[in-house]
Amino acid sequence: MKGQQPSTVQPSGAREQYDGWHNMIFRALIPLLLFTSQAVSQDLPGRKVPSVTMSPSPLTTVARGKPTDIDLRFHISPGFHVNSNKPNSEFLIPTALKINAPTDIVIGKLTYPPGQEQSFPFAPDEKLSVYSAEFSVGVVVHPLASVAPGKYMLHGELKYQACDNAACYPPKRLPVEFEVKVVKGPPARHHRNPGQSPHIHG
Repeated sequence: MKGQQPSTVQPSGAREQYDGWHNMIFRALIPLLLFTSQAVSQDLPGRKVPSVTMSPSPLTTVARGKPTDIDLRFHISPGFHVNSNKPNSEFLIPTALKINAPTDIVIGKLTYPPGQEQSFPFAPDEKLSVYSAEFSVGVVVHPLASVAPGKYMLHGELKYQACDNAACYPPKRLPVEFEVKVVKGPPARHHRNPGQSPHIHG
C-alpha cells in the first residue's frame, strides 16, 4: 500500500545501550528529585521536622592494650528514615560516624548495620538502602599501654540526611559523646624456660 512506512526492528544491542543510558540518567536525577522535594518540605507549615537522637551510653570499662567493642544506639523519629552507610546510589549522602579520641586512645573499625531496601514515591523504580526506627554502630576502642588509668570522654558526630516518604531534608550533624574507663590490663604472663635436663649428654 502507498504511504505505508516499512517497519524496523531495533537491534538488541541498541536496546541494551538505551536501557543503560536510561538507568544512568535516572540515577543522576535522584539528587535533583531529593533536593526539589527538600525545598518543598521546608515550605509546608506545621510539617514535622525529622530528628536522630543517641541513647545514653553507659560507662564502659576498657583495659589498656586491649581492643574493646562499644555499641552506640541511634533513634530516628517516627515517619522518617536516613540513608544507610552504603546507599545504592553514589549521589546519596551516607550515614557516617566520626569519633575523635584523646591521645593514645585509638579508634578502630566502625561497624554499620546493613540497610533496608525500600522504594519511595520520589524514586519508585529505585531501591534505596536506608535505616528506620533505630540502628547501632559498633566502635572499637583501643587504649594503648601508655594511657594513664582513668575516665575519658570521647566526642564525635554522626552525619546523616533524613527523609520521609515524599521529601528529604538538609544533611545534619548530631554531636556524639560517650565515656570510657581505662584500667590496667592483666599482667603479662612470663613463660619460664624449661629447666636443663639433669642427664649428662655425651
